[in-house]
Amino acid sequence: MENRIQLPSFDDFLLNLQTKNLSEETVYNYERDLKTFEDFLNEINTPFDKVDKKTILHYKAYLTSRDRKTPKLALGKKRLASYSINRMLSALRSYLKFLTNLDYPVPVPPNAIELMKTEKKLSKVGEFEEILKLLDAPLKFEKNKNVAVRNKAILETLFSTGARISELVNIKLTDIDNNGRIFIKGKGKKERFVYLTPRAQKYLKEYLKIRENSDSPYLFIPFKGKNVNLKAKKISTNYLEDRIKKYRELLGLNIPITPHGFRRAFATYLAEKGASVAAIQILLGHESLDTTTRYVRASQRFAEEIFKKYHPLKD
Repeated sequence: MENRIQLPSFDDFLLNLQTKNLSEETVYNYERDLKTFEDFLNEINTPFDKVDKKTILHYKAYLTSRDRKTPKLALGKKRLASYSINRMLSALRSYLKFLTNLDYPVPVPPNAIELMKTEKKLSKVGEFEEILKLLDAPLKFEKNKNVAVRNKAILETLFSTGARISELVNIKLTDIDNNGRIFIKGKGKKERFVYLTPRAQKYLKEYLKIRENSDSPYLFIPFKGKNVNLKAKKISTNYLEDRIKKYRELLGLNIPITPHGFRRAFATYLAEKGASVAAIQILLGHESLDTTTRYVRASQRFAEEIFKKYHPLKD
């Protein structure tokens, strides 16, 4: 371990990110992605100052293979998507730019890090009936009544607001007003309001009755048996992802509805009902309208209906 290759000024780079007021999650992502590059250099026994364009080419090939190590040094179970690979390459490019700005020597220029072409996937959005079944799944499958009520409120809140799962677990009681409006601090610490439907408000009120004994400031908290887990502050994103996957399997749904899938469905169904892309952009907290446009592509079913109804040679 004494001879382990390390990236120079790595801690200074992370400190620089923190001074830009980036979220803890964003800084962690940079750290994790650059650690992958550091692990790669150790595997091929190449010091940072000996990195060249061929090394970068091999690193890209490494990221696309199953031989790649995860941050915990375990073998990757599946190939990374081009989006994930580009995120890791962008982290490396940012790191090299940081060193360049401080007049530190870099073995390759930042612009030598070329991103990969991203594959265009058809966005899969669950049918509305499937979404409804998933929303009711906690009451159907959870044996613990308190867990069922809480998870039902969580799913209703996700679909009502279009919030990211990371945003949802960080909602505090003081973030909600009496009119069903929730204050959200999103990516890059951007602030916005999201809204609860009357239906979501109803299930949230039922949940609040059973969590009132907790002194945690967070809205959604873990339970221990039939009681509130007083030691835990908030529910975890991993738990929610696992439960939604389990509900989907129990219901036999073949569309991969995930926590992010609720967000995509929220945007798609608003668009289908005639909501403007600009309004959806605000609700989702997107900085770029292009990002929102990718979210609100109508489902294939809706597109087919429009085609059959409006094509000039439909008869």
